[in-house]
Amino acid sequence: MDPLTHALLGAAVAQTAFSRQLGRRAGLIGAVSALLPDADVLIRSSTDPLLAIEYHRGFTHSLLFIPVGGFIAALPWLLRRSHREDWKPVPGAATLGYATHAVLDSLTTYGTQLFWPFSSYRVALNWISIIDPIFTLALLIGVALAAYRASFRPAAAALVFCLAYLGLGAVQRERALGAQERIAASHGNVRVRGEVFPTIGNNLVWRSLYLAGDSLHADRIRVPWLGPAHWVPGTAVRRVRETDLSPAARGDPRVVRDFRRFAWFSDGWVARAPADSTVLGDARYSLVTDAFQPVWGVRFHPDNPERPTEWVNRTRDRDLRLDALWAEITGRGMFTSRSSTAPGWKGELPASPSGWPVFPDTSSPGALRRRLPSPAWPTR
Repeated sequence: MDPLTHALLGAAVAQTAFSRQLGRRAGLIGAVSALLPDADVLIRSSTDPLLAIEYHRGFTHSLLFIPVGGFIAALPWLLRRSHREDWKPVPGAATLGYATHAVLDSLTTYGTQLFWPFSSYRVALNWISIIDPIFTLALLIGVALAAYRASFRPAAAALVFCLAYLGLGAVQRERALGAQERIAASHGNVRVRGEVFPTIGNNLVWRSLYLAGDSLHADRIRVPWLGPAHWVPGTAVRRVRETDLSPAARGDPRVVRDFRRFAWFSDGWVARAPADSTVLGDARYSLVTDAFQPVWGVRFHPDNPERPTEWVNRTRDRDLRLDALWAEITGRGMFTSRSSTAPGWKGELPASPSGWPVFPDTSSPGALRRRLPSPAWPTR
């Protein structure tokens, strides 16, 4: 999640629990403490390009580390004489603020090692995007009013709203998964595995990704809060497994190790970039909606004895157009890319009176799903 939201959530929780003992200091302590877990971004290596992704959202984000992190976060206040009389509420506020970080991160798509060191499993519930203005604005209003009025109630009210909003995200995810299942069935695909990811800034438009055979199928699904889901077909790429590496790559234990690390990081959603087959990308993320252009990935050089793995990061290539994003969220965007003529689309689904292809809504007898145009803006 973005740093501002982390700080606001930490502040809101600390205000709710400790504003009576600490006054306005509670919000500040909670906000600062909530930012501390991301100090793991400092862990990196010039010789190991995957070290950063391996440790980010690692031990500093684990549930077991929360008491330690909370104590470290409280030290700047405890070391000052003026705060020593509050030796109980200050660590309490810091620990609560610190704890919110990992919990919130686990609700996004990136993956968080909540159960380190007992498990390296990366928890990613996909309930909320890494940036969500509604969630952040609610926290901002609550924290600001709580500080202005010197009362915990506005912060508590904001937390109640945010919990309800996260619950809505969970429901939206389940609805999007249901739509994904029907999409796969409409193409005659047997879905082996599937997931949906909220797109930036909302819980209405989802990136659908499912495995059928050896192919990863990506589609775009819009799930209104009320009414049936709409969708537009995207693209399909071949999944890459360790056995798909070149003989030279499979013969290099360093490359095999790094492929396994990247596959673990991307939760197995690995595919070659169509525009550059040397890049193995994380299929959960794409720079555009109608094709697979990985945001990040790896390139292997088994013939390089010093650095066989290259980290490819294209996050700076993102071109987020707010007008296009808003058009997609509201369902008014026009889609002119090649996905409108994707194989199997024309002739397989009925057409609406307006001429747009539609998808039968099996959850609502007689209803039809109108194909949603989608602009070319980054999916994450």
